Amino acid sequence: MEGNPVTIRFLDPPLHEFVPTEEEDIRKLADAQHKSMEHIRTQINALKEFNPMMGHRGCRLDVTFPEIAKMQTMAVIRAAINVQKRHPDWKVVPEIMIPLVGDAKELKFVKKTVVEVAEKEIKAAGVELKYEVGTMIEIPRAALTANGIAKEADFFCFGTNDLTQMCYGFSRDDASKFLTSYYDAKIFENDPFAKLDQNGVGKLMEMAIELGRPANPDLHFGICGEHGGDPSSVEYCHKIGLDYVSCSPFRVPIARLAAAQAAIADKKA
Repeated sequence: MEGNPVTIRFLDPPLHEFVPTEEEDIRKLADAQHKSMEHIRTQINALKEFNPMMGHRGCRLDVTFPEIAKMQTMAVIRAAINVQKRHPDWKVVPEIMIPLVGDAKELKFVKKTVVEVAEKEIKAAGVELKYEVGTMIEIPRAALTANGIAKEADFFCFGTNDLTQMCYGFSRDDASKFLTSYYDAKIFENDPFAKLDQNGVGKLMEMAIELGRPANPDLHFGICGEHGGDPSSVEYCHKIGLDYVSCSPFRVPIARLAAAQAAIADKKA
């Protein structure tokens, strides 16, 4: 794709992580919303969940609160327009990524909101701006139904942190409590959250690519997660046809080196 693409992931963590808990903050929010503090507390309590990482987060927030998708789209598009005006020689291409999609209808619903707001902002600014709307493949069902999701997406980005978590049924935050025993018993040789499980999680990724590409030949693919900084995982991503990897800043040098080595090895082969 021509231009300078910048991928922006929409709101992903559970909404309760963003609501105020201190009395002073609740009071300020109540005043701003012209609501009583009791009303705000009731709303905050309604957002509490037993298992928030598999609950009200990602695209589900945009389905229940479309105003979140509207606000984020407005911010992304306006920022891109401002950068484009300041640097006419740049071709900024925002890639808006909708997380936690498990059904094509979810993506279609949120995408409609994104496109409507984006087109309105671009028209109001009187500029030309290309943008894309894609999704994270981080739920096993998304990989299994990728042919349908691909029809609504401009790109797939594999969120391997959550894809690993949901594929194994391990809590990423709690697995360290028992994984050491797995290493000692020779059940696992590596931490599946650090080194991509090519036999299980990798097959879901391959399936998503194989199903998605025929449905949308223009689809491009990437990976977002800590696996993007692991050399063997980067090599595997190159092998199955991913276009880019993304990882934590401190892992970028390793990822760049691993990607270069994979490309060289591929040419030699």
